[in-house]
Amino acid sequence: MAFIRKKRREQQLQLYSKERFSLLLLNLEEYYFEQHTANHIQHKGSQNERKIRGSLKICSKSVIFEPDATSQPIIKIPLRDCIKIGKHGENGANRHFAKAVSGGISLIFSQVYFIKEHNIVAPYKIERGTMEYVFELDVSGKVEGVVETLLQLHRASCLDKLGDQTAMITAILQSRLARTSFDKNRFQSVSEKLHMECKAEMVTPLVTNPGHVCITDTNLYFQPLNGYPKPMVQITLHDVRRIYKRRHGLMPLGLEVFCTEDDLCSDVYLKFYERQDRDDLYFYIATYLEHHVAERTAEGYTLQWQRGLLSNYQYLLHLNTLADRSCNDLSQYPVFPWVVGDYSSSELDLSNPGTFRDLSKPVGALNKERLERLLTRYQEMPEPKFMYGSHYSSPGYVLFYLVRIAPEYMLCLQNGRFDNADRMFNSIAETWKNCLDGATDFKELIPEFYGDDVSFLVNRLKLDLGKRQGGQMVDDVELPPWARSPEDFLQKSRDALESDYVSEHLHEWIDLVFGYKQKGRDAVGAHNVFHPLTYEGGVDLNSIEDPDEKVAMLTQILEFGQTPKQLFVTPHPRRITPKFKSLAQPSGYNASTADAPVSPGEESFEDLTEESRTLAWSNITRLQLHEQHKIHKEAVTGIAVSRSGSSVFTTSQDSTLKMFSKESKMLQRSISFSNMALSSCLLLPGDATVVSSSWDNNVYFYSIAFGRRQDTLMGHDDAVSKICWHDNRLYSASWDSTVKVWSGVPAEMPGSRRHQFDLLAELEHDVSVDTISLSAASTLLVSGTKEGTVTIWDLTAATVLHQIPCHSGTVCDTAFSPDSRHVLSAGEDGCLNVVDVQTGMLISSMTSEEPQRCFLWDGNSVLSGSQSGELLVWDLLGGKIRERIQGHTGKLSAADLTPPNLLFPPADEPFSSRKLPVCPLCRGRSPPDPGWPGHLQLLVSETVDSRMEVFDFHMEN
Repeated sequence: MAFIRKKRREQQLQLYSKERFSLLLLNLEEYYFEQHTANHIQHKGSQNERKIRGSLKICSKSVIFEPDATSQPIIKIPLRDCIKIGKHGENGANRHFAKAVSGGISLIFSQVYFIKEHNIVAPYKIERGTMEYVFELDVSGKVEGVVETLLQLHRASCLDKLGDQTAMITAILQSRLARTSFDKNRFQSVSEKLHMECKAEMVTPLVTNPGHVCITDTNLYFQPLNGYPKPMVQITLHDVRRIYKRRHGLMPLGLEVFCTEDDLCSDVYLKFYERQDRDDLYFYIATYLEHHVAERTAEGYTLQWQRGLLSNYQYLLHLNTLADRSCNDLSQYPVFPWVVGDYSSSELDLSNPGTFRDLSKPVGALNKERLERLLTRYQEMPEPKFMYGSHYSSPGYVLFYLVRIAPEYMLCLQNGRFDNADRMFNSIAETWKNCLDGATDFKELIPEFYGDDVSFLVNRLKLDLGKRQGGQMVDDVELPPWARSPEDFLQKSRDALESDYVSEHLHEWIDLVFGYKQKGRDAVGAHNVFHPLTYEGGVDLNSIEDPDEKVAMLTQILEFGQTPKQLFVTPHPRRITPKFKSLAQPSGYNASTADAPVSPGEESFEDLTEESRTLAWSNITRLQLHEQHKIHKEAVTGIAVSRSGSSVFTTSQDSTLKMFSKESKMLQRSISFSNMALSSCLLLPGDATVVSSSWDNNVYFYSIAFGRRQDTLMGHDDAVSKICWHDNRLYSASWDSTVKVWSGVPAEMPGSRRHQFDLLAELEHDVSVDTISLSAASTLLVSGTKEGTVTIWDLTAATVLHQIPCHSGTVCDTAFSPDSRHVLSAGEDGCLNVVDVQTGMLISSMTSEEPQRCFLWDGNSVLSGSQSGELLVWDLLGGKIRERIQGHTGKLSAADLTPPNLLFPPADEPFSSRKLPVCPLCRGRSPPDPGWPGHLQLLVSETVDSRMEVFDFHMEN
């Protein structure tokens, strides 16, 4: 896990440098300024007098002496406990010695700590009483400066008010930083171009280290003020994979840089003194990354997780990272859920729902009796009310779990002591029971519980963690009966996290921790209300003028824990398993969206082999232009292809419907219904009738066999923009702000009595509707409007399921994914947006340089047609454009790739195992510019002898 690997790197670094000193020996909010080689003189004037060689560390609240010999303890003298500080031999400071020590510094104090004797990590030993220590510096000329610094820091430590102490120490630190600058001689190359330099602090768990940040055109540098643990930290910008702005101490001052895709183990975490410095550095790195790395969002990861490309574990890690959780900040350490609720059985049954914790409830609400007591207190509490007095994630809870792997962190947090032995992390079952029953214990887990390193469960360092009341020593963590070993426990915990039950319910826990139930009325209803100070924006530290109150508030925030940054404001969608199993449908519709009717002897989309689908999409980037034909005078607005692929029907703004023979490559018919533009067309089942919509408000039915118009539906008060057909129902969209559903069939032959079309439903919108699309089973319809709104309708009840304003201009095209779980929309704003059908949540958004007029997709990849005529192949899950294909020589007049015959033929049409039906490109969505040429592109996909051939058929003026 991230923390464990980081700890190991620190240990390796210390072994390499032969240092036992670490910043964890400092107090919280303390700085390490400088060190000097020195001798600690013991028993001066006696036969036992000796010099202990080592280094003297000057820190903002203490003096630390680290002996070279590991058998000797590290000495820590708090400056607040010093009685007198001076040069040895002056002002009586040497009254206990016979003669003065040249270059010596005398400290008279009342308390001293002894740490790591024989290099053993253990609680600090404390000695009290008036004592004098003398330290002889190698360079005697530095004594006066060191004494002056110590006296100044001593005055700060002795101030009564904590706020005054902090202010004075901060002033001393800033003065030191101002007197130094980044050493540009440490640049990797003399040709590097400097972009900016500023002051900052490197953040590691519990401590920070001040210094200077410098960024060039090729590298990011951090130079510690004290040269610890090494003089320079250097990161090559080319290696940077991710970068995140962070809030540190509830202030927007942090920046975390990752050079690998590894979970949460970043390469550097910086805290700046000025927000502008942070933002400027972020800008430089982000600008560089624009050309190298695709930006990731919570919604983009959601789509990957839903479709099985991310495990539950990986997805939670990504959400934690995006929500400002970092292994470098224990107050915002990654939070993971308890998922197993059974720690007493001899076997762990992951097929039994009773094995699991209820993920729809916070830990504090899992015990009904305890919850009732908490609710009673909550009702009686004055504003601001909160339900839980402690948090589910805090530095204390993190180190409670990690004390065996990171004991020095626990000693740092608790002023040199371990916790009481009975309160330690002794047993998994006991910890879970206390989380259920304890009056103030509501903690969740950390990623280590689902990792592969058992170190935090085993006392491999042989730490003396105390003796429990029963007399037994605290050693390894006691495991539940169903775990044969620590390794088995972690494996079964991972299996539980990835189980079907958790996959089906994890979104409920995400709603509580990262989502819409985190705050407000929904949080109250979910019994998920914590102290106001734990929430982002809960307090404005800059508005607090009293320095004591400000420091106390910050300390409380850091120690109490912080709620993750809210990532989702709408219900989080359920997971779709890798096999795309059916999930419960949203309330409001009950019809299956996965099973469409199939004619006898015909195969549906579900019958397509995975090999065929994979073959088609793997070759989608190989489209080539083979034929060009001119058949219209103005822009092509619609295309329909016969089942056999022999005939192509097109509509155009030149008001004509034309029939083109693919075999003879000749125009066979040209039909005009009115002098108004035609906007779209489709072929009815059986290929006997072609239907066209027109700007004259009508829908026309044309008999192919008889070559005549056989019916006219006068159904709208403005132009009809798009039509769909399924199961003897016509769906028509119009600029009159409606979508209408009609039942009926056209007259069987021209001249016969016109059939009466019955209006079954009228779906009203606020503005004109430019595009519509049906789900596989035609139980759902999605519409796109002129103002950029995408609306998902339940056709069984003619009601709105979701209305999502996700584009800044006209929606050009919409379509359901093959499994009907998602809707993709393309707009004039150049965006491709993915919406979850169940929740209405926008879960992915990608942007191009120009409007995307049409698309075809399989749920993961997208082939879209740009306004310029360029075809783009998108990787939705990777959030990037895979390929650009030069299609048309001019503007693409609103191409259409639906229904998706190229790769996934509609379930209500027959499928040939040897030849996939052709797929149209170029069908109108909205009135294109008058100057656009009349383009038509036809794609034919064949699977003959395991080959895929792509035929391009292009019409232009």
